[in-house]
Order: sequence, then structure tokens, then C-alpha cells
Amino acid sequence: MTKQVVATLVGGLIVFLWQFLSWALVGIHSSDFQYTANQDKILECLTTNLPEEGTYMLPIVPPGTSRADEEAFMATREGKPWASVTYHQSFHTSMGMNMARAFAIDLLAVFLLVWILMRIPNLNLFSVVQYCVGVGLISYLTIPYLNSIWFETKSLPYLIDAIVQWGLVGLWLGWWLSRK
Repeated sequence: MTKQVVATLVGGLIVFLWQFLSWALVGIHSSDFQYTANQDKILECLTTNLPEEGTYMLPIVPPGTSRADEEAFMATREGKPWASVTYHQSFHTSMGMNMARAFAIDLLAVFLLVWILMRIPNLNLFSVVQYCVGVGLISYLTIPYLNSIWFETKSLPYLIDAIVQWGLVGLWLGWWLSRK
């Protein structure tokens, strides 16, 4: 049990630290968000026109629209601008709870990975690194990459995260779990 707890704590810390480096210091995700000098006008427009917090796809037909009307509407929008907007009514700069939740999720993810790895006989450093990078690639392909297909966004920063953070965790777990 101690082996699994230590593996989880250190592995979760590695993931959390990489995420901090990736987003805050190294700037891998700097291309994810762009500045516009019109931000105040846009926010005023959103505040005036959006009824509540949420993510909006523009353009989209109202609920209950027939399939034929939806297809006709979408045909008129071909080649025209579109947007995906996540709107919040209040900006909060306190990150304490977000960081605590992120670390808890990182711990849970590594715990589940360790739980699986500890059921595999004859672990060695190389195989654990492969398994961990495989898990990272699965997580990348099923969320960030899939979203990049549908919403035409960049996903390379998330691929880098998937390989680096899970590769580092793999090195740690490969060394720690293969010890006798």
C-alpha cells in the first residue's frame, strides 16, 4: 500500500508541476488565447445579449427546429464567420480552489494509472514509460485532438503535454514500481 501511495503522490506532483510549467512559465499554451483591442466592446455586447453563463455556438438554430430547416439555415451560413463563446458573468482571479481541484484530479489520474500498472507482472522502466505515454496519447486523442477537429483549434500544445507529463510520470513510476 505504501508503494502505491508514494507512487501516486509523487506522480500527481509531477503532473501538476508540468501543467504549471506548461501553462504559466514555458508558455506552451500561449497560442490558445488571443488578445483583441475590442475586448471591452465585445464583453459589453455579450453581457447585453447572452441570457446566462454558458458556452454558445454561433450560429446555431433554436431548439425544436426541424432537421430540414436546420440544414437550410446551415447552408446559408457556409463560408461565413462562426464562433464558440464561453461566457461568465463575473471574473474571479482567486485560483486557490481551482489549483486544489486540479491537484486532486492529477492525484486521481495517477492513482488509477498506478492501480492498473501494479496488476501487470514483470514491470520494467521501459514498459512503464510506454504504458504511461500510451495513456497520455489516449487522453490527448479523445479530448483535445477530437475537439481540434470539430472546433478547428490548435492541439499541438496538448500533444506536448500528453507526451511530456506522462513520459515523466512513466520514468518515475517505472523506476519506483519496478524496485523490489
